[in-house]
Amino acid sequence: MSYRRVSIKDIARAAGVSHSTVSRALNGNPLVSEDTRVRIKALALEMGYIPNAVARSLKAQRSGMVGLVLTSLTDPFFAEVMAGIDAVAGRAGLCMLVSASHNDPEREMAVIETFHRRRVEGIIVAASRLTDRYRDRLAQIHVPIVLINQHAERSDTSFHVVALEERMGARVAVEHLLALGHRRIGYLGLGNRERSNRERLAGYRDAMRAVGAAVSPDWTLVVPEASTQTDADVGVGREKLAGLLSAGVTALLCYNDRVAIGALRACRAQGIAVPCDLSIVGFDDLEPASWVTPALTTVRQPRWEMGRLAMEMMLALLEGKQPHDCRIMPTLVVRESTTSPVSRTMGGVKTKPGGERRWVER
Repeated sequence: MSYRRVSIKDIARAAGVSHSTVSRALNGNPLVSEDTRVRIKALALEMGYIPNAVARSLKAQRSGMVGLVLTSLTDPFFAEVMAGIDAVAGRAGLCMLVSASHNDPEREMAVIETFHRRRVEGIIVAASRLTDRYRDRLAQIHVPIVLINQHAERSDTSFHVVALEERMGARVAVEHLLALGHRRIGYLGLGNRERSNRERLAGYRDAMRAVGAAVSPDWTLVVPEASTQTDADVGVGREKLAGLLSAGVTALLCYNDRVAIGALRACRAQGIAVPCDLSIVGFDDLEPASWVTPALTTVRQPRWEMGRLAMEMMLALLEGKQPHDCRIMPTLVVRESTTSPVSRTMGGVKTKPGGERRWVER
């Protein structure tokens, strides 16, 4: 079987006309008569002709493609982000090129440069880890770039951003634990997400400070995890829980759901009952958060909405507009992994889990 593409010259030979006539007919040029145009289009369809999209994009200086850089193709966080992007891109007639950075800023920069060479019309980067070190290379990228939840510390504010108010998200989570009666609340963070970890740790401290609760240095642990594996976060929760328990915490806010799930596994292995012995809160609201036992209380990131907003921002930039950055307020989803410390120490009745608590500006 031959896989050679049918060309305009093939159609021209079959129709007995020049290839320029075929090209004009297929593009609806009025210089070609209606009869000839209909005949050539019917012949092209019969022969299975497929237009060369690359050639057309070079001529029109439009590729019809947007590049999407993810930290991992297997991370469940990004499935809904991509769905939100695709819903908007599809309506606009745009396709996505997708590649992974594997949490490596050098790889992320290389993917961006590759997309640029492939003439994408714009680039969306999820969880970017590019610092000011890449400023000069980024200056050579002459297409719009939109970031979703930037993780690295950067002074350059030239990119447009869609992001969760992470500091407020962590504060809402700790306020929930404080309202249940906890005062010895720990935080387990990840140092390789520098900016977002700083924001979440700050939100934790904001909430504790607001009620005058002292924070022991032994209650906060930020792990300089450098692994690029998605399940490395689970390992952090599983391996680092013991130190926080020995410091006497009764509740724990984890950097994300994977760290929290790792902590849940450690509790099960050590015979620690959640939430009776320890309340645990995650961050992200990944789908597995509702599957584990006990179901995880967590801060929800509206991932589909973030993808939709990022793509709408990209379309605005492609139209020459200057959209504002999007900051999304968090939602706390209360499930079964948190309860009052009173029920643990005094046998009181547990607060029924379930429902949501939204941050409300006062």
